[in-house]
Amino acid sequence: MANNILTFIDHQHGVADAISWEVVAMARNLADASGGQVTALVLGDNVGELAQNAIHYGADKAVVVDDPALKNYRLEAYGPALATLAAESDAGVFLLGGSDKGRELAPFVAAKLGVGLAADCVDLKVVDGNLQALRPALVGNLMAKITFGPAKPQMATLRRRVYPALEADASRSGEITSAAANLGNLKTQVLGYEAAEGEVSLNDASIIVSGGRGVAGPEGFETTIQPLADALGAAMGASRAAVDAGWIPYKHQVGQTGKTVSPDLYIA
Repeated sequence: MANNILTFIDHQHGVADAISWEVVAMARNLADASGGQVTALVLGDNVGELAQNAIHYGADKAVVVDDPALKNYRLEAYGPALATLAAESDAGVFLLGGSDKGRELAPFVAAKLGVGLAADCVDLKVVDGNLQALRPALVGNLMAKITFGPAKPQMATLRRRVYPALEADASRSGEITSAAANLGNLKTQVLGYEAAEGEVSLNDASIIVSGGRGVAGPEGFETTIQPLADALGAAMGASRAAVDAGWIPYKHQVGQTGKTVSPDLYIA
């Protein structure tokens, strides 16, 4: 049915990104309003528990593509698999989180399927049977209302922390099915990761302490910004000017050319 909704469960080695549950909650809201069902797509290696969690957080069904080749994310493997699942479904809407993975996967899948995509949305609703999206434009100075044509599924990515996740309900049950990966001969492989230790993620931070030209150099981040962030349990952010000056790595950059954030408290 065209009012059914797909969601992608973003995770790292079986640990869900919080945005996945925010997307499921939004999908749940849209499906309830239109009489549809929510199906979570879970790709990875040994991710059966994650599929069950998706149902606890509001999905009606889950489709699992479980393959050792999907243990580590890369577009070459995940993109075609997601496009195939979406093409074979009867869903009218496909939602992904505005994470690094979601921002890469969504345009790939939309292009493969020849459908429309609204990115970085802050609100979604169904109007006359079609998805309607609200997203910032011109550095947030305008809010654009996006409507879709008849091509399905209509796709959107949801900005972090704009829609709250539902409380997990362990009593919820739903159908979990498996699908084949059909990955073919992959040309790339992930050899490993280097994990950052002791840092609060900008993506999910409720408090961010940020610095710019006013800190006057890298020592300003070391002696002022970082200690304050540590004391508040906050993430450390930076302006483009500070990053361009080489005072702090790009991963801390906040704004139009960096990471879009939605903290409860932003100190700059």
